[in-house]
Amino acid sequence: MVASLTIETAFLSSRRRLWGLCYRMTGVAADADDLVQETFVRAVEASPSLQGNELERWLVRVATNLSLDSLRRRKRRRYPGQWLPSPVEDDEGARGDGPSGTVGEGVDAGYERAAQVSYAFMVALEALGPRARAALLLIDVLDYTAAEVAAILETSEGNVRVLHHRARRLIDTCDLEAVLSPDARARQRVALERLVMCMMQQDAAGMEALLTDEVRSITDGGGRYTALKLPLAGRKSVVRFHLETARRRAPISRSEFRFVNGTAALIVETKPLRPQMAPRLVLRCEVDAAGRIYLLQTVLAPHKLTAVRFGATEPPAL
Repeated sequence: MVASLTIETAFLSSRRRLWGLCYRMTGVAADADDLVQETFVRAVEASPSLQGNELERWLVRVATNLSLDSLRRRKRRRYPGQWLPSPVEDDEGARGDGPSGTVGEGVDAGYERAAQVSYAFMVALEALGPRARAALLLIDVLDYTAAEVAAILETSEGNVRVLHHRARRLIDTCDLEAVLSPDARARQRVALERLVMCMMQQDAAGMEALLTDEVRSITDGGGRYTALKLPLAGRKSVVRFHLETARRRAPISRSEFRFVNGTAALIVETKPLRPQMAPRLVLRCEVDAAGRIYLLQTVLAPHKLTAVRFGATEPPAL
């Protein structure tokens, strides 16, 4: 009984860090929920005779290896269409907490904030191999040493340093400040508000003025709903696609602005007219220094939307 209480206490105190690790590792909030729960089950079954930090590190090791297994299974399956991370709602728009404040706590405030709230960071992580991703997150976010990570990954300390260096080199190419700074977030919100107004009014000229020439639109339907199979590029193509989508949804949709992953996003609920139409979606954008949209990302896949509240308010009609 004492051992069980010790494990439960350690699990509850570590849950935020475990969820944050699993979310960053997999990019999917629902998977993080399942992996954290499985970690607790493994702990109860194993009943490790550890205390304090040692028990937490054991839990992190289990969660990391479960995440690695999940990633490997996903890599073996061909994802249907474009992959985007799960949006995680943040009521304050800056803290980046997951459901009930469950995104992990890092050690470096600036990097922690980027890791918690940046959609760009999550997309960049997806380009890394599973072990490189684990090395990066354990060292840079959870403040583990290379030797401790080597024990978790069952490899040499030198190999961990190589994995970490390669991962950092890729992540450092991402201009996180361009999407995380207060100015950038303000420009995103303004651009998204104007975009929605153009879609409501079917204003093609106004929408074109909001977009860069090379704008891209990416949709993740998870194979469940109608979505773009490939990124759509070019101003006129993107305008035509989104105006037509908005026209079909307008009479049957409600929407509102919220913060997800640290930036403004549009939360939309629809009464589907056909089975292929997604009943819920999250739309977000990224903008350049002039406030013009160069990237639109829409998540339709239902298993990617578990960390976003729907039906909580009465938003205005789109």
